Amino acid sequence: MKLGLKPHADGATITVLLQDKQVGGLQFLKDDCWFTASTAPDALLINTCDYMEIMSNGIFKSPVHRVVTNSKRERVSITIFGYPHPEEEIEPLQELVDETTPRMYKKVTNYFELFYKYTQLA
Repeated sequence: MKLGLKPHADGATITVLLQDKQVGGLQFLKDDCWFTASTAPDALLINTCDYMEIMSNGIFKSPVHRVVTNSKRERVSITIFGYPHPEEEIEPLQELVDETTPRMYKKVTNYFELFYKYTQLA
């Protein structure tokens, strides 16, 4: 099996994906097993990403996923990533942190740059 994109989570706030109508390949990791995302014509697949996981203090998860190539057919999809301003400080919302739910993430500035420095997708 040749991967089209190695396992990773997206370093954005949200990802909007229009998948290829006929060729699948997007897989998500859950409980150490890979699951293939179904393709629904003209449907958008929405992923929460790293920024959302940080801001929600872990309520919303940034899923680990990969893309597996198809040896017989080319896969074409369109992806839009939503990012805050690079200098924006990202941290859990204060309303989601209290005595019963401790803060899970530190304040981060320029996460986008850090993400691409340490994540090599190719």
